[in-house]
Amino acid sequence: MAENLCLDCQKPLMGRFDKKFCNDVCRNNYNNQQNRDTNNLVRNVNGILRKNRRVLQKLVPEDKRKVKKLTLDVAGFNFEYFTNTYKTKTGQTYFFCYDYGYLPLDNDFFLLVHRNN
Repeated sequence: MAENLCLDCQKPLMGRFDKKFCNDVCRNNYNNQQNRDTNNLVRNVNGILRKNRRVLQKLVPEDKRKVKKLTLDVAGFNFEYFTNTYKTKTGQTYFFCYDYGYLPLDNDFFLLVHRNN
């Protein structure tokens, strides 16, 4: 019968036949290694979304404001990342970063809004 080895450190396991790890340190290390790539991707995307929200929050002192695209670009806003969209009855699509959003307008202008729930 083959000896069971710890999935992390490869040391022989003692105890239950279905045991996979020596201890909590090995279990945590193994799981952290397995999830590292996914965690980095999620961490990076969440960072971009938080930055986008901070930019919008800083630029919207009240409920809404109209700004040039250049203003958003200079602040480091990334238009590729948003949390959700809202389509109006007239067919306009707002893009939201959590509770702050923007609507593309003509001539490189954007309407920035804050949705109060």
